[in-house]
Amino acid sequence: MSRYDLVLYDLDGTLWDSIPLIMECFKKAYELVLGGTDRTDEDLMSYIGRPLGDTFAMHDEETKERLTEAYLEYNCARLKENAVPIFPGVYDFLSEIRSIGVKQGIVTSKRESSAMITIDLLDLEKYFDTMVFREATVRAKPYGDPLVEAAKRLGITDMSRVLYVGDAVPDILSAKDCGAGFALVGWTRMSIDEIKSLGPDHIIDVPEGLSCIIQGTEL
Repeated sequence: MSRYDLVLYDLDGTLWDSIPLIMECFKKAYELVLGGTDRTDEDLMSYIGRPLGDTFAMHDEETKERLTEAYLEYNCARLKENAVPIFPGVYDFLSEIRSIGVKQGIVTSKRESSAMITIDLLDLEKYFDTMVFREATVRAKPYGDPLVEAAKRLGITDMSRVLYVGDAVPDILSAKDCGAGFALVGWTRMSIDEIKSLGPDHIIDVPEGLSCIIQGTEL
């Protein structure tokens, strides 16, 4: 018997290796709008997993909008070039979890228009029973609202039966906010020690480990 009724996934840094492209887009937006930035990689990385507007929120509203528009335009062009690879083993565990009858979904802070470019290119939609994008809820991660929305769509009310799989601090905070379980992917590019300090329920060292977590078996 499965330990969870629903497995939800973050996208960036969890299912696909998009963190380098996100950093490239942040810097390109600043180059195009302001001629560059002295913001550090560590600073910019800390905003990954949160809504895009948060990254530029320290600027005045006009500059924030210009940076957001520049990011999205450049990002969209790069995504259409199929610039984001899927992590090894992802197709295998998505197929296996689907085969054991556990529902799966996406919860991301990405806007639907940009997320669907890569979802379509990587042929991922067929694995998911629901997909929650930034537009779906008023409050985004680190609040739990998007996870609750995903579960609600599938008739699940007990959030302890939901597992969120992610790679960043906003992901684990979102899961904790609504009482869902959280599994940290060992291939995260974020500070793994920082995320571990927040107490993830599981750590997936290898992709094959996720189905073991779901079924409560040993790898």
